[in-house]
Amino acid sequence: MSTTMTQIIEILVPDIGDFKDVPIIEILAVAGAMVAKDEALVVLESDKATIDVPSPMAGTIKEVRVKLGDRVKHGSALILLEPAAATTQTIPPPPPAATVAPPPPQSMPTVTAAPAAATTGALPLTSPSIRRAARELGIDLSLVRGTGPKARIQQSDLQDFMKAALAPNATPQAGTGAGLGLLPWPQVDFAKFGETERIQLSKIKKISGANLSRNSIIIPHVTNFDEADVTDLEKFRVDINKERHTAGEKLTMLAFMIKAATIALRKHPTFNASLDGEELILKRYFHIGFAADTPNGLVVPVIKNADTKGLTEIAAEAAELAEQARNGKLKPGDMQGGCFTISSLGGVGGLGFTPIINAPEVAILGAARTKMTPVWDGSQFQPRLIMPISLSWDHRVVDGVQAARFFVTYTALLADFRRVSL
Repeated sequence: MSTTMTQIIEILVPDIGDFKDVPIIEILAVAGAMVAKDEALVVLESDKATIDVPSPMAGTIKEVRVKLGDRVKHGSALILLEPAAATTQTIPPPPPAATVAPPPPQSMPTVTAAPAAATTGALPLTSPSIRRAARELGIDLSLVRGTGPKARIQQSDLQDFMKAALAPNATPQAGTGAGLGLLPWPQVDFAKFGETERIQLSKIKKISGANLSRNSIIIPHVTNFDEADVTDLEKFRVDINKERHTAGEKLTMLAFMIKAATIALRKHPTFNASLDGEELILKRYFHIGFAADTPNGLVVPVIKNADTKGLTEIAAEAAELAEQARNGKLKPGDMQGGCFTISSLGGVGGLGFTPIINAPEVAILGAARTKMTPVWDGSQFQPRLIMPISLSWDHRVVDGVQAARFFVTYTALLADFRRVSL
């Protein structure tokens, strides 16, 4: 294709939030290859999301200035692009996708790979969520046939590949995850039992589902249960909110829980850590995530440096992040860097639950609905407001005694919040 070139464009890392050490996990651009406008060139991975850096226009890749594994920040140079002439920005169509060969009788299904991508030499075209799911499931995307435009791999293609790998009598393929020895997923025609409706999972649930599956399988979870007496704390919270009713600022129980978590983590630093091979990374900062309910599923915004913020500031920031989450306006940076997560169902109900750890963290706290409970004080029963709490922890890092001690500290803080100042 002949084109009239104009100038060389330097493509930089876009605004990815307050992060300066984001790894490059895929490089889709190849020097000399032609790309279309909005075609992904490089993929970055934050703590909670994968981020495509697209081409701002059609053109030819002149130079790739980064390599796989490099860590970049906002403004880092990635690609040099020579734009195509305005009248000749046509990208050659991809070669036809290979077909799936039918399996021979009584043998495993054969899956033939489709072309890697329309850009010669690049990795397969697909969305960040599918790339991330494939990595977590150990699937080599070059083996997956993409049925979308330009051989783009879609969610259904990944599902079809997994079904073939897990089919009865199928030999486990290297890297597919089928070697776990699991039974195939039940294939049921639900419509024969009654009326059904099929709906697509939201993007959030697709991403979080893959993460939760990985975390629940890899991390040896143990969960402790306890109760926190929040009678005095709740009275204090209500009294403060009455005093400030004209200011429009309300203290929430979550704000107290977040602040108490920073104190407990400081006293029990093993819980403020991440496992890296045979080493434990102890963190000297206190970024607390909290589960926020949205119409499309749960997300986990993070309160940065919660140990340095007052209760009013924490409550206001949590309310703002939760509102942004509900409106789908959270930025990647809002969900990165967490040390410890709190999942509270107090406003909904329930007696307790076992939350799944948000890797690479080593613990997560769950809170259920508070209830007035008669508690024996040594001479008589007294009505006390009790909050059921649970703590799931990674047994590779934490043991039962450490978890019990963490709970002793945490419940004491909620019972008498004056201890926060000690």
